[in-house]
Amino acid sequence: MSMFCFQCQEASKGTGCTLSGVCGKTPEVANMQDLLLFVVRGVAVYNQELRKAGTPSSEADKFVFDGLFMTITNANFDKQAIIEKIKSGLALKKELAKQVSLPNPPDECTWDGNESEFEEKSKTVGVLRNQDEDIRSLKELVHYGIKGMAAYVEHAWNLDNENADLFAFMQHALAEITRNDISANELIALTLETGKYGVTAMAQLDAANTGHYGNPELSEVNIGVGKNPGILISGHDLKDLEELLQQTEGTGVDVYTHSEMLPAHYYPELKKYKHLVGNYGNAWWKQKEEFETFNGPVLFTTNCIVPPTKNATYKDRIYTTGASGLEGATHIPARVNGQPKDFSAIIAHAKTCQPPTEIESGKIVGGFAHAQVLALADKVVDAVKSGAISKFFVMAGCDGRMKSRSYYTEFAEKLPKDTVILTAGCAKYRYNKLPLGDINGIPRVLDAGQCNDSYSLAVIAMKLKEVFELEDINDLPIIYNIAWYEQKAVIVLLALLHLGVKKIHLGPTLPAFLSPNVTKVLVENFGIGGISSVDEDIAAFLA
Repeated sequence: MSMFCFQCQEASKGTGCTLSGVCGKTPEVANMQDLLLFVVRGVAVYNQELRKAGTPSSEADKFVFDGLFMTITNANFDKQAIIEKIKSGLALKKELAKQVSLPNPPDECTWDGNESEFEEKSKTVGVLRNQDEDIRSLKELVHYGIKGMAAYVEHAWNLDNENADLFAFMQHALAEITRNDISANELIALTLETGKYGVTAMAQLDAANTGHYGNPELSEVNIGVGKNPGILISGHDLKDLEELLQQTEGTGVDVYTHSEMLPAHYYPELKKYKHLVGNYGNAWWKQKEEFETFNGPVLFTTNCIVPPTKNATYKDRIYTTGASGLEGATHIPARVNGQPKDFSAIIAHAKTCQPPTEIESGKIVGGFAHAQVLALADKVVDAVKSGAISKFFVMAGCDGRMKSRSYYTEFAEKLPKDTVILTAGCAKYRYNKLPLGDINGIPRVLDAGQCNDSYSLAVIAMKLKEVFELEDINDLPIIYNIAWYEQKAVIVLLALLHLGVKKIHLGPTLPAFLSPNVTKVLVENFGIGGISSVDEDIAAFLA
């Protein structure tokens, strides 16, 4: 076995990747990511102790969430960048250790090796270090939830929004994972607590985004192209996009969003830039063909990267920044002393390129985050009371390569015309360009935004519960049929469970990291289920 990873939905054979990652990461990268996580946990243990003493390290806070983010699926494929992060973590850990006395420190705290020892050590600190299947499953469920939380915390941090309680919880959870004596019941409680802080993290990011860029509003987004050279920006970080827009203004270079950056067009303070032309392409997994036709450089601000093939013509047009990384790509350094990132290299590159080749035309509609939907609340409530809207289907989450994901396109097409789809994340690309129409002027697909904007869907649900004077959120005419792929979907799931939402269906497959016993707990306590055929599921949901 060269590696072991089962953190994403596409885990090989539904059990785990052992030779190389379906995502494209090599065993060497996978193992270095395992070692980075090992170092992150050690730093977390020390900083938790410093926090108890009232002297936590802000450098450690940043290292923890940034290190976690680097290991999310499709975020960073640059082995050397990960090695450098490990080295900086070991140096930081030494400094923290000078300030802390631990009676029985775990291996995560005491180990200190040089680069020549990294590979050997990495093979002992991965997922399989936990022999008990159920303990392993629960630890990884928390671990992946914390990874997803870290992504949202980093985006908020980039917008000068910090929450010390989130730093404290993340490090507490990581410290708990290091324990060899932790029980299954303790881990179940920790899992639910992770969901609680997941809600806090998404609320924090929502406040940061709307505080800087205004509330998302009903918007039409162009999916065609202009005549100028362009830069295609992917990922999730709105601060990166804002700075890119500022630096490209008046240069003759247009900016296009890709995949999860689509919702940028919904924010008043971003859509005001006239050279933010539109959205190019579809979900992340189609980038190998769509980047070829874009012709200009591509900037990854976060995941989701698909390593290009050897014959790809766009390899030298890829730029990364933040937690993202790809061997051979140009990495744009972090901000220094509060100054903007320097995007001059990618802008200069864009000026030498041909304009994008048009692959589709027209417009798509979005911007239905909680403020916009609540502004339409009377209209929505009237439609429900009159029977014009019979049910809402939450189809948020992720898209992916598996052919079985065509289920979600067919599901959307076959839903009765008196139903409305609430969505967020790149799962929407399976149906957001379908002619599904509207109900009394309300579009049948209401796109709240990015995966983190699933928070908006929760806010909408809670508001509807209040409006209809219901005791239980599960009494609402809302069905949850969610597609998942990576760790940000995990924290969204745990957040929904914390809010009391039950009978959530996950697809196209249940997570490989859930042991049979842990799955049983989720089924019995929360009604978690999978999917079957479209016709069977629609019949069951509408029964």
